[in-house]
Amino acid sequence: MTRVTSDLPFGSEFSPSQIDLLELLAMAAANTGGNAALQAAIKTRYFSTHGGTASTAEKNRKTLAMNCRLGMKAYGIIDESANLTPFGQTLAALTDEPTLYDHLGRHILVSLNGLPFVRTIQEMVGAGERVTLDSLRQALMDRAALHFPRGGKHPSMMRLWLAKAGVFVGAGWQVDELRVRTLIGMDSGDYAQLARFTPEQRAFLLALCNTGSPDPQPANEVAKLASATYGVRFPDKSLPKSVLNDLVVAGYITATKTTAGRGAKPFLVAPTAKLTAEVVQPLLDRMGDQVDPKLLDILNRPLAEIIEEVGSKDRYIAGLA
Repeated sequence: MTRVTSDLPFGSEFSPSQIDLLELLAMAAANTGGNAALQAAIKTRYFSTHGGTASTAEKNRKTLAMNCRLGMKAYGIIDESANLTPFGQTLAALTDEPTLYDHLGRHILVSLNGLPFVRTIQEMVGAGERVTLDSLRQALMDRAALHFPRGGKHPSMMRLWLAKAGVFVGAGWQVDELRVRTLIGMDSGDYAQLARFTPEQRAFLLALCNTGSPDPQPANEVAKLASATYGVRFPDKSLPKSVLNDLVVAGYITATKTTAGRGAKPFLVAPTAKLTAEVVQPLLDRMGDQVDPKLLDILNRPLAEIIEEVGSKDRYIAGLA
């Protein structure tokens, strides 16, 4: 069955090259609760002169206005009934464009798969790949398990809005890493680190966040919560080696071995400020369908090297390639 959904937001006609976001937000605030009223306002302001034959021009204008409204919905600004969402209300309360674009850029990076989108582009450039809509579509599937429809303008619209926030510079796909960190408090390298954790490690971090406690607690109890919530299984005796050690080294948890009493005692784990940062949990939530972490490093290398390793005598290396 053909997949028709998208992991990147639909953005056709919701584009900074076609609309003024401050003005559009004011329209949405003045036409809440009515798709027809909002679409009529959008059509009159932005698409009233759009061409076409005498019999098709008006229909085309209505379609463009509808697409713009659907783009606002896909970006989380309005709901199904054209009411401003809480995020949309936050945007509508802003009065200057730089702050507005910063808020939208942060929302895209954290909540709309913008960070894996940016990271994939950086990895493509690093591997010597040419970034086009076709090559990006395949790379997003391979590296981040993200899909958008063939021929869709979803990445182009996302790039334009992120460029308004300073994430992309120039007319191409060059990323300003400092702007990413300024907007969300982490850069794409931090995201790559999260992406390379195993599903068990990510589930453990989410479960630790879900306890809501900053205090040290038994690691085996957190693992039980992760198993019950996310359906992953943890080893009975090697939890520190297989799960905890990497999380400690990465700075997301502290782990203290308890020695009092007889018998094996579980480690006590606690979240660090790095884990409790506002952006980490939504990013972890969106990694549920991430590709196998073992493949990420090899995907970032030039294709010629990968092809060469297909013939390696090391069966593990050849298998990955």
